[in-house]
Amino acid sequence: MKVQITDVFLRDGLQDEDVIVATADKLAVAEALVAAGVDRIEAGSFVNPKKVPQMADAEAVFAALPAKDLVTYTALALNARGIQRAIAAGASRVAVVTSASQAHSSANAGQGIEAALENLAREVAQHPQTSFLAGISTAFTCPFEGDIDARYLLRVVRAFKNMGITAIGLADTLGTTPTGRLMASLAHVRDAEPDLAYSLHLHNAHGQALGTVSAAVDAGITRFDAALAGYGGCPFAPGAHGNIATEEIVRHLHAAGHDTGIDEDRLAEAVRLARDVVAHSPALTREQVSR
Repeated sequence: MKVQITDVFLRDGLQDEDVIVATADKLAVAEALVAAGVDRIEAGSFVNPKKVPQMADAEAVFAALPAKDLVTYTALALNARGIQRAIAAGASRVAVVTSASQAHSSANAGQGIEAALENLAREVAQHPQTSFLAGISTAFTCPFEGDIDARYLLRVVRAFKNMGITAIGLADTLGTTPTGRLMASLAHVRDAEPDLAYSLHLHNAHGQALGTVSAAVDAGITRFDAALAGYGGCPFAPGAHGNIATEEIVRHLHAAGHDTGIDEDRLAEAVRLARDVVAHSPALTREQVSR
């Protein structure tokens, strides 16, 4: 089976690190990912640089990404301003994100879910030539509210469907949701809206993420996010763990006989580069940390 991996190191991987990675170093990691055969890369987020200073150079990154045929770069946005900035920077594929938890939405986006969805819907409608996908944070478990009712998750999914968005990513932001409960919520949503394309964004708190990947692939899910070396987390979700590591999910899928199109040796080089640039980047200043 062909399984598609989107590497999110340049966005999710870096947003929770206490360093500022130079634009040139981000571009070098993008080159290494492309060389490894990774054809989907989440390259940055257009969010408030005062809150997430690690993403302050998003425009510069998108202006200089390596132009490669068959490689898709995604920008992330939380609101209308983020969408506008992403499109102005040249992003042709934008992930619009909200939470399945009111408390996390307030912490992450500065507004409740309903207001966030209304604002996103208005802006998405203004850009019919842009390819949008949706991401739902805390889709299964919230650090503030606990378990997320699958029926409420479905309402958020349908709000995105009503915007005309058919690609839906569901995030286990904390990485703590038991595989069985996650799969039950996923099944509830898919049974109700079977015509949408679903992906999973898994963090890896208890080493259970690969088991969830196997269960999801068995259920027909073939799109996953991952980050080089397992970097990542959410600065607005206390207790969030790093992403499932790209090299681990690729190795796991290959061992199970699935095809990702990714070269493991070249991917290992990208992992080494990612670790090196994080290790040698300057720390956030006191003013930046005070966000």
